[in-house]
Amino acid sequence: MSEQKRDFSKGSIPKLIINLAIPMIAAMMVNALYSVVDRIYIGHLPGVGTTALTGIGLCYPITMAVSAFALLIGNGGGPLTSILLGKKEERKAEIVLGNSVTLLVILGVVIPLICLAAKKQILYLFGASDVTYPYAQAYITIYLMGSVAVMLTLGLNPFLNAQGFAKMGMITVCIGAICNIILDPVFIFVFNLGVRGAAVATVLSQSASAIWIFSFLLSKKRTLRLKLKNLVLNLKISAQIIGLGFANFIMTITEAVISAAFNSSLKHFGGDLYVTIMTVATSINQIVFMPLSGFVQGAQPVIGYNYGAKEYGRVKECFRFLVKISLVYALVMWIFIMLFPGALICIFNTDKELIEAAVPMTRVFFATYFIMSLQMSAQNTFVAMGEAKKATFFAIYRKLILLIPLIFILPRIGFGLTGVFLAEPVADTISAITCFVTFMLTTYRKLSKEKG
Repeated sequence: MSEQKRDFSKGSIPKLIINLAIPMIAAMMVNALYSVVDRIYIGHLPGVGTTALTGIGLCYPITMAVSAFALLIGNGGGPLTSILLGKKEERKAEIVLGNSVTLLVILGVVIPLICLAAKKQILYLFGASDVTYPYAQAYITIYLMGSVAVMLTLGLNPFLNAQGFAKMGMITVCIGAICNIILDPVFIFVFNLGVRGAAVATVLSQSASAIWIFSFLLSKKRTLRLKLKNLVLNLKISAQIIGLGFANFIMTITEAVISAAFNSSLKHFGGDLYVTIMTVATSINQIVFMPLSGFVQGAQPVIGYNYGAKEYGRVKECFRFLVKISLVYALVMWIFIMLFPGALICIFNTDKELIEAAVPMTRVFFATYFIMSLQMSAQNTFVAMGEAKKATFFAIYRKLILLIPLIFILPRIGFGLTGVFLAEPVADTISAITCFVTFMLTTYRKLSKEKG
């Protein structure tokens, strides 16, 4: 790759961000299809669709935990690589890549083994009943056995984007997602494996993605070389990777904790039906949230490179563009969800009882969705600039300090079952405003005073 292609300190900011963000958005959307497509097919299984869908939903916290550890490395090593490339420290960037591969393999073995050993206790803790447990354990057992491929795919894709190969990152994810879309009906319906078939399809598809990404990283097209000597862990660099990736790790792992909290509270106040409704709501959230997440992450290499190159005016321009586009997108999606929740719910299940109960709860759940665009913009800019502590704090603040307590408090102070769903917009509003204002008063103001 030529120096001109990866020199983000030159050229139009909107064009640079869009060129990186579009493939990233496509990759994130396609990646969401792994779990969403599974739920669509499973939700329409004759006779057992609603129960099986609940079982798949109970697995969501565990699959998110696997993703969280992959993103701990990928979203730490990727931005760090961008900063190093901006500083022209290519050799050190290659060490970051090599260490990240080793860390992903280690975590990809250890985490699934722990989850498999305690899967029954975990699933019942997360809201499983005697009716839904068989479906949940059938899916998660197979998924965990192949989750090394999941972690390698998710964890290494940010390194393609950091080098300017956003399109290759998109192809990596598309390969797996297309395989999953094709294999899901084959294993679920043709081979009559049900939820086990969905898990087998997912594992095989992620394995295809992992093979592709390694073939590219070992080819002559890449900028950074994946060298055997760099696979040996450097404690200092590994600590930098984990430190910078910790904010995104918290954002993702707390999704697992939050999902478990939602399911547990809903099982108590509403039963299996409302656990299914939450599964549908989180599936819709994945669909609408991924473009926003892909856009802000697509801007990270541009922000990180310019910050490393001390082009502070361009960093500010990046942030302003990020806020404008993400806020417009979030507002459009919010309007659509408020107007047509039933159409979105029917994608996953057409049971009349479920739809009737799900429509009002979906509106409550997404009541202030648009405001999260402000937190996403500020928090990802913190990460891109290497300000891991601030990003980590606001990740913890929204989910652990606000959301999880609200999930259990609101239903008990007069809001009942609706209070469980109401916890999301209340936490989003408080957290987003606090994060955005803090960014503007601290980091943005500091950039205005810097020379560069």
